[in-house]
Amino acid sequence: MNASNQTEKFEHLVHQIDPQAKLIRHWPLTGGVSAQTTAIQIQYVNGQTQKMVVRQHGQADLRHNSNIAEDEYHLLRQLKEEGLAAPDAYYHDSAEAVFSDPCAVIEFIDGDTEFAPADLDDYLHQCATHLAKIHQIDAKKLDLSFLSTQSENQAKKVQAQPEKLDETINEGQVREVLNAAWPWPQVNETVLLHGDYWPGNLLWKDGQLVGVVDWEDAHLGDPLIDLAISRVEFALFMGVEAVEAFTHRYQSLMKLDMSNLMYWDLFAILRYPHKLSEWAEDELTEKKWCESLNIFIDKALKKLSI
Repeated sequence: MNASNQTEKFEHLVHQIDPQAKLIRHWPLTGGVSAQTTAIQIQYVNGQTQKMVVRQHGQADLRHNSNIAEDEYHLLRQLKEEGLAAPDAYYHDSAEAVFSDPCAVIEFIDGDTEFAPADLDDYLHQCATHLAKIHQIDAKKLDLSFLSTQSENQAKKVQAQPEKLDETINEGQVREVLNAAWPWPQVNETVLLHGDYWPGNLLWKDGQLVGVVDWEDAHLGDPLIDLAISRVEFALFMGVEAVEAFTHRYQSLMKLDMSNLMYWDLFAILRYPHKLSEWAEDELTEKKWCESLNIFIDKALKKLSI
Protein backbone atom coordinates (compact mmCIF):
# COMPACT_ATOMS: atom_id res chain seq x y z
CA MET A 1 0.00 0.00 0.00
CA ASN A 2 1.50 3.35 -1.02
CA ALA A 3 1.60 6.37 1.29
CA SER A 4 -1.37 8.08 -0.37
CA ASN A 5 -3.61 5.02 -0.14
CA GLN A 6 -2.53 4.45 3.44
CA THR A 7 -3.44 8.01 4.40
CA GLU A 8 -6.83 7.59 2.76
CA LYS A 9 -7.41 4.44 4.80
CA PHE A 10 -6.63 6.23 8.07
CA GLU A 11 -8.81 9.18 7.06
CA HIS A 12 -11.67 6.75 6.47
CA LEU A 13 -10.99 5.15 9.85
CA VAL A 14 -11.11 8.53 11.61
CA HIS A 15 -14.50 9.24 10.02
CA GLN A 16 -15.76 5.92 11.37
CA ILE A 17 -14.76 7.06 14.86
CA ASP A 18 -16.15 10.59 14.48
CA PRO A 19 -17.62 11.79 11.15
CA GLN A 20 -16.67 15.40 11.98
CA ALA A 21 -13.08 14.70 13.02
CA LYS A 22 -10.13 14.87 10.65
CA LEU A 23 -6.80 13.11 10.45
CA ILE A 24 -3.78 15.31 11.17
CA ARG A 25 -1.03 12.71 10.81
CA HIS A 26 -0.14 9.06 11.22
CA TRP A 27 3.15 7.30 11.94
CA PRO A 28 4.28 3.71 12.61
CA LEU A 29 5.08 2.54 16.14
CA THR A 30 7.91 0.11 16.76
CA GLY A 31 8.01 -2.81 19.14
CA GLY A 32 4.83 -4.60 18.12
CA VAL A 33 5.23 -8.30 17.33
CA SER A 34 1.82 -9.85 16.86
CA ALA A 35 0.02 -6.74 15.62
CA GLN A 36 0.95 -3.85 13.34
CA THR A 37 0.63 -0.66 15.36
CA THR A 38 0.23 2.85 14.00
CA ALA A 39 -0.22 6.11 15.90
CA ILE A 40 -2.72 8.64 14.57
CA GLN A 41 -3.48 12.18 15.64
CA ILE A 42 -6.95 13.51 14.98
CA GLN A 43 -8.64 16.85 15.43
CA TYR A 44 -12.22 17.23 16.59
CA VAL A 45 -14.62 19.91 15.37
CA ASN A 46 -13.97 21.96 18.54
CA GLY A 47 -10.28 22.15 17.68
CA GLN A 48 -9.06 19.71 20.31
CA THR A 49 -6.60 17.04 19.17
CA GLN A 50 -6.03 13.50 20.39
CA LYS A 51 -3.54 10.73 19.70
CA MET A 52 -4.72 7.14 19.30
CA VAL A 53 -3.18 3.80 18.44
CA VAL A 54 -4.46 1.61 15.61
CA ARG A 55 -3.73 -2.08 16.14
CA GLN A 56 -4.10 -4.21 13.01
CA HIS A 57 -4.04 -7.90 13.86
CA GLY A 58 -2.23 -10.27 11.53
CA GLN A 59 -2.99 -13.84 10.50
CA ALA A 60 -1.22 -15.42 13.47
CA ASP A 61 -3.55 -13.59 15.87
CA LEU A 62 -6.59 -14.32 13.73
CA ARG A 63 -5.85 -18.05 13.57
CA HIS A 64 -5.77 -18.00 17.35
CA ASN A 65 -8.91 -15.86 17.67
CA SER A 66 -10.91 -14.64 14.69
CA ASN A 67 -12.72 -12.09 16.91
CA ILE A 68 -9.57 -10.66 18.46
CA ALA A 69 -10.21 -7.00 17.56
CA GLU A 70 -13.72 -7.01 19.00
CA ASP A 71 -12.61 -8.96 22.07
CA GLU A 72 -9.74 -6.54 22.67
CA TYR A 73 -12.13 -3.61 22.44
CA HIS A 74 -14.60 -5.03 24.96
CA LEU A 75 -11.87 -6.15 27.36
CA LEU A 76 -10.08 -2.78 27.40
CA ARG A 77 -13.31 -0.85 27.94
CA GLN A 78 -14.01 -2.91 31.04
CA LEU A 79 -10.44 -2.74 32.37
CA LYS A 80 -10.43 1.03 32.09
CA GLU A 81 -13.60 1.19 34.16
CA GLU A 82 -11.89 -0.99 36.78
CA GLY A 83 -9.15 1.62 37.17
CA LEU A 84 -6.29 -0.37 35.68
CA ALA A 85 -3.49 1.35 33.79
CA ALA A 86 -4.76 -0.22 30.58
CA PRO A 87 -5.45 1.80 27.44
CA ASP A 88 -9.05 2.74 26.76
CA ALA A 89 -10.67 1.50 23.55
CA TYR A 90 -12.52 3.75 21.11
CA TYR A 91 -13.45 1.67 18.08
CA HIS A 92 -13.09 -1.75 16.49
CA ASP A 93 -13.54 -2.93 12.92
CA SER A 94 -14.03 -6.66 12.78
CA ALA A 95 -15.84 -6.51 9.44
CA GLU A 96 -12.64 -5.25 7.75
CA ALA A 97 -14.47 -2.22 6.37
CA VAL A 98 -11.28 -0.11 6.43
CA PHE A 99 -8.28 -2.42 6.31
CA SER A 100 -7.80 -5.95 4.99
CA ASP A 101 -7.41 -7.19 8.59
CA PRO A 102 -9.52 -6.46 11.70
CA CYS A 103 -8.31 -3.57 13.81
CA ALA A 104 -8.93 -1.89 17.14
CA VAL A 105 -8.37 1.78 17.93
CA ILE A 106 -7.16 2.34 21.46
CA GLU A 107 -5.78 5.05 23.72
CA PHE A 108 -2.27 6.40 23.10
CA ILE A 109 -0.47 6.25 26.45
CA ASP A 110 2.39 8.70 26.75
CA GLY A 111 5.13 6.52 28.19
CA ASP A 112 8.16 4.38 27.37
CA THR A 113 9.34 0.88 28.19
CA GLU A 114 12.09 0.66 30.78
CA PHE A 115 14.74 -2.07 30.87
CA ALA A 116 17.36 -0.33 33.02
CA PRO A 117 15.45 1.44 35.82
CA ALA A 118 17.36 3.87 38.04
CA ASP A 119 15.54 2.50 41.10
CA LEU A 120 15.16 -1.23 40.56
CA ASP A 121 13.46 -1.88 43.90
CA ASP A 122 10.73 0.68 43.23
CA TYR A 123 10.38 -0.57 39.65
CA LEU A 124 9.83 -4.15 40.80
CA HIS A 125 7.49 -2.96 43.57
CA GLN A 126 5.28 -1.15 41.06
CA CYS A 127 5.36 -4.05 38.58
CA ALA A 128 4.29 -6.54 41.24
CA THR A 129 1.65 -4.21 42.66
CA HIS A 130 -0.03 -3.72 39.31
CA LEU A 131 0.05 -7.40 38.42
CA ALA A 132 -1.70 -8.04 41.73
CA LYS A 133 -4.30 -5.36 40.83
CA ILE A 134 -5.05 -7.21 37.60
CA HIS A 135 -5.49 -10.50 39.46
CA GLN A 136 -7.61 -8.89 42.19
CA ILE A 137 -10.29 -7.78 39.73
CA ASP A 138 -13.52 -9.65 40.34
CA ALA A 139 -13.71 -11.47 37.01
CA LYS A 140 -17.17 -12.79 37.86
CA LYS A 141 -18.76 -9.33 37.74
CA LEU A 142 -17.30 -8.53 34.32
CA ASP A 143 -18.41 -9.85 30.95
CA LEU A 144 -15.37 -11.94 30.09
CA SER A 145 -17.26 -14.78 28.44
CA PHE A 146 -15.24 -14.25 25.24
CA LEU A 147 -11.96 -15.13 27.00
CA SER A 148 -10.72 -18.70 27.01
CA THR A 149 -9.27 -20.65 29.94
CA GLN A 150 -6.62 -21.99 27.55
CA SER A 151 -6.37 -25.27 29.47
CA GLU A 152 -6.44 -27.14 26.16
CA ASN A 153 -3.66 -24.97 24.74
CA GLN A 154 -1.59 -25.50 27.88
CA ALA A 155 -1.96 -29.27 27.54
CA LYS A 156 -0.86 -29.10 23.89
CA LYS A 157 2.20 -27.07 24.81
CA VAL A 158 3.21 -29.44 27.61
CA GLN A 159 2.62 -32.60 25.59
CA ALA A 160 4.15 -31.37 22.34
CA GLN A 161 7.03 -33.40 20.93
CA PRO A 162 9.31 -31.01 19.02
CA GLU A 163 11.44 -32.44 16.24
CA LYS A 164 14.49 -30.81 17.81
CA LEU A 165 14.86 -29.92 21.49
CA ASP A 166 16.72 -26.79 22.56
CA GLU A 167 19.21 -28.30 24.98
CA THR A 168 20.95 -24.94 25.51
CA ILE A 169 18.10 -24.32 27.97
CA ASN A 170 17.60 -27.94 29.02
CA GLU A 171 14.30 -28.26 27.15
CA GLY A 172 14.36 -32.06 27.26
CA GLN A 173 14.38 -32.28 31.05
CA VAL A 174 11.87 -29.42 31.37
CA ARG A 175 9.42 -31.29 29.15
CA GLU A 176 10.07 -34.58 30.91
CA VAL A 177 9.27 -33.07 34.31
CA LEU A 178 6.16 -31.30 33.06
CA ASN A 179 4.82 -34.36 31.24
CA ALA A 180 5.25 -36.49 34.34
CA ALA A 181 3.31 -34.00 36.47
CA TRP A 182 0.61 -32.96 33.97
CA PRO A 183 -2.11 -32.15 34.72
CA TRP A 184 -1.23 -30.63 38.07
CA PRO A 185 -4.31 -29.31 39.89
CA GLN A 186 -5.29 -25.66 39.88
CA VAL A 187 -4.82 -24.51 43.46
CA ASN A 188 -6.04 -20.91 43.24
CA GLU A 189 -9.24 -19.22 42.17
CA THR A 190 -9.56 -18.40 38.47
CA VAL A 191 -8.70 -14.79 37.68
CA LEU A 192 -8.12 -12.54 34.69
CA LEU A 193 -4.63 -13.11 33.27
CA HIS A 194 -2.75 -10.64 31.10
CA GLY A 195 -0.88 -13.47 29.43
CA ASP A 196 2.32 -11.58 28.59
CA TYR A 197 3.21 -9.37 31.54
CA TRP A 198 6.84 -8.42 30.89
CA PRO A 199 8.91 -5.18 30.75
CA GLY A 200 8.20 -4.72 27.03
CA ASN A 201 4.48 -4.36 27.73
CA LEU A 202 4.84 -1.88 30.60
CA LEU A 203 4.98 1.88 29.93
CA TRP A 204 6.64 4.33 32.31
CA LYS A 205 6.71 8.09 32.72
CA ASP A 206 8.61 10.04 35.39
CA GLY A 207 9.29 6.83 37.32
CA GLN A 208 5.63 5.75 37.40
CA LEU A 209 4.02 2.77 35.69
CA VAL A 210 1.40 4.46 33.48
CA GLY A 211 0.35 1.74 31.08
CA VAL A 212 0.02 -2.01 30.62
CA VAL A 213 -0.43 -2.78 26.92
CA ASP A 214 -0.82 -5.71 24.51
CA TRP A 215 -3.73 -7.62 26.02
CA GLU A 216 -4.29 -9.96 23.07
CA ASP A 217 -3.11 -12.97 25.13
CA ALA A 218 -5.53 -12.29 27.99
CA HIS A 219 -7.34 -15.36 29.31
CA LEU A 220 -8.69 -16.84 32.52
CA GLY A 221 -6.86 -19.14 34.88
CA ASP A 222 -4.63 -19.60 37.92
CA PRO A 223 -2.74 -16.35 38.68
CA LEU A 224 0.45 -18.39 39.06
CA ILE A 225 0.56 -18.66 35.25
CA ASP A 226 0.98 -14.90 34.87
CA LEU A 227 3.37 -14.76 37.81
CA ALA A 228 5.60 -17.44 36.30
CA ILE A 229 5.75 -15.70 32.91
CA SER A 230 6.73 -12.46 34.64
CA ARG A 231 9.32 -14.22 36.81
CA VAL A 232 11.13 -15.63 33.78
CA GLU A 233 11.08 -12.27 31.98
CA PHE A 234 12.42 -10.40 35.00
CA ALA A 235 15.15 -13.04 35.33
CA LEU A 236 16.17 -12.32 31.74
CA PHE A 237 16.13 -8.54 31.83
CA MET A 238 16.66 -7.61 35.49
CA GLY A 239 18.65 -10.57 36.76
CA VAL A 240 17.75 -13.64 38.78
CA GLU A 241 17.99 -11.71 42.07
CA ALA A 242 15.24 -9.36 40.93
CA VAL A 243 12.84 -12.28 40.61
CA GLU A 244 12.69 -12.87 44.35
CA ALA A 245 12.07 -9.21 45.17
CA PHE A 246 9.29 -9.06 42.56
CA THR A 247 7.73 -12.32 43.81
CA HIS A 248 7.94 -11.35 47.48
CA ARG A 249 6.04 -8.10 46.86
CA TYR A 250 3.42 -9.88 44.72
CA GLN A 251 2.97 -12.62 47.33
CA SER A 252 2.44 -10.08 50.10
CA LEU A 253 -0.54 -8.70 48.18
CA MET A 254 -2.16 -11.91 46.93
CA LYS A 255 -1.79 -14.59 49.66
CA LEU A 256 -1.94 -17.46 47.18
CA ASP A 257 -1.21 -21.16 47.37
CA MET A 258 2.24 -21.18 45.73
CA SER A 259 2.71 -24.96 45.78
CA ASN A 260 2.55 -25.34 41.97
CA LEU A 261 4.59 -22.26 41.08
CA MET A 262 7.66 -24.27 40.09
CA TYR A 263 5.63 -26.23 37.53
CA TRP A 264 4.35 -22.99 36.05
CA ASP A 265 7.90 -21.60 36.08
CA LEU A 266 8.99 -24.54 33.93
CA PHE A 267 5.88 -24.19 31.77
CA ALA A 268 6.82 -20.55 31.10
CA ILE A 269 10.21 -21.74 29.83
CA LEU A 270 8.42 -23.38 26.88
CA ARG A 271 8.06 -19.90 25.38
CA TYR A 272 11.81 -19.76 24.70
CA PRO A 273 13.20 -22.82 22.86
CA HIS A 274 15.04 -21.75 19.68
CA LYS A 275 13.93 -18.12 20.24
CA LEU A 276 16.87 -16.53 22.08
CA SER A 277 19.04 -16.17 18.99
CA GLU A 278 16.11 -14.62 17.15
CA TRP A 279 15.31 -12.11 19.91
CA ALA A 280 18.81 -11.21 21.13
CA GLU A 281 20.53 -8.24 19.52
CA ASP A 282 23.95 -9.91 19.71
CA GLU A 283 25.69 -13.12 20.81
CA LEU A 284 26.69 -11.66 24.18
CA THR A 285 23.05 -10.90 25.03
CA GLU A 286 22.00 -14.36 23.86
CA LYS A 287 24.64 -15.97 26.08
CA LYS A 288 23.57 -13.88 29.08
CA TRP A 289 19.92 -14.78 28.56
CA CYS A 290 20.77 -18.46 28.20
CA GLU A 291 22.72 -18.39 31.47
CA SER A 292 19.84 -16.63 33.26
CA LEU A 293 17.30 -19.15 32.00
CA ASN A 294 19.45 -22.08 33.09
CA ILE A 295 19.85 -20.62 36.58
CA PHE A 296 16.07 -20.11 36.69
CA ILE A 297 15.43 -23.68 35.51
CA ASP A 298 17.90 -25.15 38.00
CA LYS A 299 16.18 -23.34 40.87
CA ALA A 300 12.79 -24.67 39.80
CA LEU A 301 14.10 -28.22 39.53
CA LYS A 302 15.79 -28.00 42.92
CA LYS A 303 12.57 -26.85 44.58
CA LEU A 304 10.89 -29.86 43.00
CA SER A 305 13.74 -31.99 44.41
CA ILE A 306 14.84 -33.04 40.93
